Amino acid sequence: MNSKTPSTETQVELVTRFYTAFQNKDYVTMIDCYHPDVQFQDEAFNLQGKAAGAMWHMLVERGQDLTLDFSVADHNGKVTAHWEPKYSFSKTGRFVHNIIDAEFEFKDDKIIRHKDQFDFWRWSRQAIGLPAYLLGWTGFMRGKVSEMANETLQRFIEQHPEYQ
Repeated sequence: MNSKTPSTETQVELVTRFYTAFQNKDYVTMIDCYHPDVQFQDEAFNLQGKAAGAMWHMLVERGQDLTLDFSVADHNGKVTAHWEPKYSFSKTGRFVHNIIDAEFEFKDDKIIRHKDQFDFWRWSRQAIGLPAYLLGWTGFMRGKVSEMANETLQRFIEQHPEYQ
């Protein structure tokens, strides 16, 4: 391990701080856990740097009824998290209970890579309803959801110059 990579204990503490901040809707602390060059990826987003922080800010701001449970683990030096957010999806008002597994990489005592994985079809059926039940497993539906999510994030960034 080089001097630019924190100890596993520090990594676990950092990821725990990230999700605790999320529980508290504290996007400032969440962003502080990220390296300036962070890369974030999930089923809807593939973001880098300030855009990743803007996404968390947007989700916290819009997630009025958001709650989440999480656990962080060290698997032989690889830090992962399992987290389960519950919230009303803003586009439809439908209740979602997502189940997400996250992997992390670190640099300079910060999170440099954050990858979330979840069952998109399961999520889309909850968030969108019948159309997703029929098409949620298709690349078309994934593409449309990603396109809408990224457009929404871009509008949010335009309204928040700190992310430009």
